[in-house]
Amino acid sequence: MSRAVFPGSFDPVTFGHIDLIKRAASVFDELIVGILVNSQKKGLFTTEEREMLISEVTKNIGNVKVTSFDGLLVDFVKLNEADVIIRGVRSSLDFEYELPLAQGNRKLYEKADTMFLLTAPEYSFISSSAVKELIGYNADISDYVPIEVINLLKTKGDYDYAGRKI
Repeated sequence: MSRAVFPGSFDPVTFGHIDLIKRAASVFDELIVGILVNSQKKGLFTTEEREMLISEVTKNIGNVKVTSFDGLLVDFVKLNEADVIIRGVRSSLDFEYELPLAQGNRKLYEKADTMFLLTAPEYSFISSSAVKELIGYNADISDYVPIEVINLLKTKGDYDYAGRKI
C-alpha cells in the first residue's frame, strides 16, 4: 500500500490546495493531509477548524485522511508509515525553498522521498498568505477558496458572501 503525506498550514485551505490533494490522492492508495500546528503563529482558523474545513472539502475523495501534527515532519511521516511527502510548487522560487527542505528530510529519514507537484496554472498565484492579505483589504476571496471557508469566516465576524468584511 502506498501512502503519502501532504503537509501544510492550510490557513485557509485554497482551491490550489484542493487541486493538489485530488491529484496526489489519484496517485497513492492513501493520502494523509497533515496540518502543521505552530503554536508560535496566530492563525486565521484554529487547527480544529482547518481539520473540519479540509475534511469537508475532501469528503468525496475516499482515500484522504485529515489530521494535525506538531514537531518534525519526518516524525509524522514515520508515525504514519508513509512513503512520500507531497509538496506543491508554484514557481522556481518555491522549488528553491523546498529543495533543501526535501534534502534535509531525506537526510533525517531516508524513506522520506519528496514528490513535487506543479501547481495547475489557474491556481499558481493563490496562496493562503495572499488570501489572508486580501481579507485584510476587504477583497472578494470567492475565486480563491471554497464556500466552506467563507461560511466559516461569516461565523467569526461580519463577512459577506465573498468573504469581505461588512
